[in-house]
Amino acid sequence: MTEPTNADRVLVLVPAWNEERNVGATVREIKDTGPQFDVVVIDDGSTDETAAVARAAGAVVLSLPFNLGVGGAMRTGFAYAQRLGYGRAIQVDADGQHDPADIGRVLAGLSRADIAIGARFAEVGDYSVRGPRRWAMVVLAKVVSRVAGTRLTDVTSGFRAANARAIDQYVRYYPEEYLGDTLDSLVAAVHAGLTVTQVPVAMRPRAFGRPSQGPLGATVYLLRSSFALTLALMRRAVRRPGEESPI
Repeated sequence: MTEPTNADRVLVLVPAWNEERNVGATVREIKDTGPQFDVVVIDDGSTDETAAVARAAGAVVLSLPFNLGVGGAMRTGFAYAQRLGYGRAIQVDADGQHDPADIGRVLAGLSRADIAIGARFAEVGDYSVRGPRRWAMVVLAKVVSRVAGTRLTDVTSGFRAANARAIDQYVRYYPEEYLGDTLDSLVAAVHAGLTVTQVPVAMRPRAFGRPSQGPLGATVYLLRSSFALTLALMRRAVRRPGEESPI
């Protein structure tokens, strides 16, 4: 019996910034989920022991020299996946909120689309968001749903899987700016001809640490997310003469 190639395996990408208290448990839980999963932690310029803890838990660690944000970390991860010939890749956050038990469900969405999103607002679990942040998420989902030609309820979820076509697209274009890793990369992928679906998942609370956004942050999120989506939609139409489109 021949050994499976990377095209038959799944690369789990875990972006992490100062997550030494969470990343070890996350890596071990992913590895316990199935032997077909290879785990890569992208240490995004952490100043704590994130890299050492992840490596001790059994992950391959790609260390960035300074903090690039989730977009920069994920583009690094997708470049690694492409270089090693993986047929599928999935993002799982280091903080423990994405349940590794749902990885298989999200990956199953790739049977009908190039990108599968683990949606937090699809009648599974009790995850809820209120106020300006929730309003922004609803509006963003409606606009991107029209662009994608399918109903999506959670376009800012980072729990998403990509097939080989999507991996190649993300290597070509995966922005580092605010919400670029979710909104802009998704809109760009759709404009490039890729298809999107969603799978309902339940979110868990962070094991350690606190969410980064309070009431003021939620209001800022509303404004920044609207701006980010506007830029994503305009990017396809506005290019410099002779510039090759990233999408």
